[in-house]
Amino acid sequence: VLSCAPFHHYHHHQTMSTALGPYIETIRKSLTAALCIQNHASQIVERHNKPEIEAQQSKELVLNPMHIRRDEDEAVLIEPSINSVRISILFSKNGAIEHIIADRFMHFLMQRAEEFHIMRRKPVEGYDISFLVTNFHMEAMFRDKLVDLMLNFIQDIGREINSMKLQQNMRARAVVTTFLSEF
Repeated sequence: VLSCAPFHHYHHHQTMSTALGPYIETIRKSLTAALCIQNHASQIVERHNKPEIEAQQSKELVLNPMHIRRDEDEAVLIEPSINSVRISILFSKNGAIEHIIADRFMHFLMQRAEEFHIMRRKPVEGYDISFLVTNFHMEAMFRDKLVDLMLNFIQDIGREINSMKLQQNMRARAVVTTFLSEF
């Protein structure tokens, strides 16, 4: 019997900015609902159990995707199926420097996808990074903890990108100051 009712509440409602709060809460509720997945063998190939959202072999096992947008530049795509969920994230990037930093940072993370277990090496087109959660992951992890991990990731990446941009600007300012002091 599969039960999607949580038996523990691990929600760590962190302090969120007023603008980010409804976006994060919508993602939390959508992910919690989407992660009610179960073991389901392939209907086409005997003794195969592939993530249905990736294989797309049986259309009736793939549910409607959920698009959650904060604005044009920031969004989450949740694609549920009977035995897996693909979560794709688009981060807000203001300006060319943030775009380059985010691209390099996502590339760095995706090169280490095996260490993160649920991260895909290649994101869904139009998104910065994607995760694939299967029924096997859900058997080994608490659903609420996984949802919290995803939400913390979404919030922390924005902070990290801003921090890297500030560090890059400080280094550029130091280089310019040193260069101009020669004259």
